[in-house]
Amino acid sequence: MVTTIQVDEKTLLLLKRLKAEYAVASYEEAIKRLVMQRANKSQIGGSLAKYYKRKKLKDVLNELQKERREGDRF
Repeated sequence: MVTTIQVDEKTLLLLKRLKAEYAVASYEEAIKRLVMQRANKSQIGGSLAKYYKRKKLKDVLNELQKERREGDRF
């Protein structure tokens, strides 16, 4: 199914840049590639969430603060 969307000139320029940067034939392909890149980056963060899922956020923050205070910083 083909759908038409309305975008302003600035968005169109950004889409044109993405299309050229990714060397793809259509705006659709450029948008898909951008979305896939963003999805892959968010999955990295998801793996950290799995690592810390059993700990409370407050405990994780306290551990990080403790490491920071004890670190080898000048």
